[in-house]
Amino acid sequence: MEYKSKLPNVGTTIFATMSALASQHNAINLSQGFPDFKSDKKLIDLVSKAMNSGYNHYAPMRGDDQLRALISKKFEALYNTCYHPETEITVTAGATQAIFTIITTFINPGDEVIVFKPAYDSYEPNIILNGGVVVPIQMDGAQDFKIDWNHVKAKINNKTKMIIINTPHNPTGTILSKEDMLHLQEITKNTNIIVLSDEVYEHMIFDGEKHQSACLFPDLKARSFVVASFCKTFHNTGWRVGYCCAPKVLMDEFLKVHQFNVFCIHHPTQKGIAEYMKEPKHYLELSDFYQKKRDLFLNLIKDSRFQFTASKGTYFQVLDYSAITMDNDVDYAKKLTVESGIASIPLSVFNTNNLDNKVLRFCFAKTEETLKKAANILNSI
Repeated sequence: MEYKSKLPNVGTTIFATMSALASQHNAINLSQGFPDFKSDKKLIDLVSKAMNSGYNHYAPMRGDDQLRALISKKFEALYNTCYHPETEITVTAGATQAIFTIITTFINPGDEVIVFKPAYDSYEPNIILNGGVVVPIQMDGAQDFKIDWNHVKAKINNKTKMIIINTPHNPTGTILSKEDMLHLQEITKNTNIIVLSDEVYEHMIFDGEKHQSACLFPDLKARSFVVASFCKTFHNTGWRVGYCCAPKVLMDEFLKVHQFNVFCIHHPTQKGIAEYMKEPKHYLELSDFYQKKRDLFLNLIKDSRFQFTASKGTYFQVLDYSAITMDNDVDYAKKLTVESGIASIPLSVFNTNNLDNKVLRFCFAKTEETLKKAANILNSI
């Protein structure tokens, strides 16, 4: 058969590559973003109870009614804003499906989408699949990763259809400030630009900082999809349950694609999560939980040759290895996995033109034992 690939330049992701290498060499895997500790038995039991109670058929297309009501309640409590549970919230097959569906719904051939680099690797293929044009903007610095909003403004034209933001940010662990969001709001005001705000790590933010959700800024909220993930929040990355919120006029269009993509999401899991969410501590205590892990990890490696600025959010920490070697970051990540027994993610693969700043991303969503073992290796290098 002869066919023309719609993604001719896409191969195996760096996540699959590094995890496979970690497995092959029995290395500590701090590359992929998943916990190595068990999720809460209470949540597991609630999902099992829902299965045993007969919730094993199609859920409502928008998501379980009780779950959407609790999501709406959460936004009111945390951000003093309202998303109507019947018309402005949809439960999705993880944040990845939400992102894919948003882009597929609104991006037509020739439409331009601004993506800030380094960027999570699902954004650009989704844009390309829909005939869109990726407009990459490299964030400044190898540690602070700031956005030059004057540069962004200069890139906007009548073809600009969407801007994708991610805060807290994967892979860098940085966050967007209130000033950043106000710049974005001003730049997009009186335009038809849609903002896709990837906020899957919203409950993992450190040092007393506040999460600056797109929904906090009225004009920005009016043009934005806010995307979130229960998988990240509740330590079950394989469950693939997330959700998105947007004004009704945008969500109505989203649902036209959603219904023919997945239609609905695993019903008993939604039921279990809804019951679990009735106790807000299950997500409100996450920042303290992960800050302790971040602080432990950084304290353990403070005397190593790796340099760092403490992560502000997510469960990722970027380490600068330029004082150790000037090897290409992909080569060095593989070398650390094979020779030292610790796997990480090189950031150049997410940058414009594979810009190599000599930094690697490490996941600290691990047990204390795992983090101590990892630190011993890093300290020995």
